[in-house]
Amino acid sequence: MPLSVCILGLFMSTLPIYDFNPSSTLNDWYVVNDGVMGGLSQGRLELSEDGHGLFYGRVSLENNGGFTSIRYPFGTKKVTGYTYLVLRVKGDGKRYQIRVKPKTSLYYSYIAYIETSGAWETLRIPMREMYPVFRGNRLKLPNYEAEELQEIGILIGNKEAEEFRLEIDTIYLDTDKD
Repeated sequence: MPLSVCILGLFMSTLPIYDFNPSSTLNDWYVVNDGVMGGLSQGRLELSEDGHGLFYGRVSLENNGGFTSIRYPFGTKKVTGYTYLVLRVKGDGKRYQIRVKPKTSLYYSYIAYIETSGAWETLRIPMREMYPVFRGNRLKLPNYEAEELQEIGILIGNKEAEEFRLEIDTIYLDTDKD
């Protein structure tokens, strides 16, 4: 292997998951609203004028509802050695749940919460602190081992009826501590 390739490899500390841009098609993303349980929440995912992912809508508590989410399944990514899930987002001051699955076939997800500020910000989630949850209940299983990844999602469900808006620029994995 040429030395330049080895040196270049030393500086590659990120693994892209999704980079929203004006040519993104969003075909691989899908929305899951609480209608699967009888609720009336409505979430949407579109591209903003600037080419960012725009997850927006209204959470309704009617008919035992209370959440909406977006999901992005993809082929298996080996993620051993990566320590952080990083999102560059512009939120609305609300709390969102970030969800990952090492296998899309799992019935549960590993989650962490982010608080948005209303400004563009880069949020770093320690992956090994993400814990398993199914239908809002924490499971008695180990935290995410961060070895494989097949799906990422974002959910809003703060137990209140509310409008929401979250712009997403990039999602990637990182090894750096800073």
